[in-house]
Amino acid sequence: MAMMVYLAALLPFLLVSGCSQDKDMPVDCSDVYKSGQTVSGIYSIYPAGDFPVWVYCQMISDGKEEDKGGWMVIQRRMDGSVNFYRPWNQYKRGFGNVEGEYWLGLENMYQLTRKNKYMLRVDLEDFTGRKGFALYSSFSVDCETDGYKLHISGFKDGGAGDSLSSHNGFKFSTFDKDQDTFDKNCAKTFLGAFWYAACHSTNPNGVYLWGEDPTIFAIGNVWYTWKDSHAVGMKFISMKIRRVS
Repeated sequence: MAMMVYLAALLPFLLVSGCSQDKDMPVDCSDVYKSGQTVSGIYSIYPAGDFPVWVYCQMISDGKEEDKGGWMVIQRRMDGSVNFYRPWNQYKRGFGNVEGEYWLGLENMYQLTRKNKYMLRVDLEDFTGRKGFALYSSFSVDCETDGYKLHISGFKDGGAGDSLSSHNGFKFSTFDKDQDTFDKNCAKTFLGAFWYAACHSTNPNGVYLWGEDPTIFAIGNVWYTWKDSHAVGMKFISMKIRRVS
């Protein structure tokens, strides 16, 4: 049975000052991995105290630094089954199916990255079967009062090219909360939600296009450097983070 977990119900945003977290509670998938759980799947973590958040942990390890276990999926598109054109509060809290398409939630990302350092990996696959990834050695998200601003650096190419660095330093925008630098609302214009500038080089939360459509400009779940194109929607795109020790 698919586990539908709407993260809104799992993480309160008004935390009680002075509350301590049990040292045995995993903060993220790195803690889960270190505890001996080395099978990829759904686990509960505690990024902001005693309240669990269900996440998908990818426990892969082929000997390479970027492929060690303990990756936590924060965004995934794979079949178009979940509508990602959603308002601010849902992007703040998270939504979707943890076993399939989902968004972890901006508040969860902030709670995680304010305490520890993380790296980010973006995995891509198009409808021809071609795969690639982009690796970033540093990833963090500011608090809500700072617009959940993105901080990303340290790009390493895995065949996908770098479509994310141009979004560094920008606040998150949705159709009902415009925080980009465009004279229009990027989220409305390109039917998504992201750390838009004016507007984007990647739109992973855009329309699931089912491939390439040159007649539609930039509204899909595109990664521009894939084919130097805003018309190629990804069959699979996943953003995942792992704590840097």
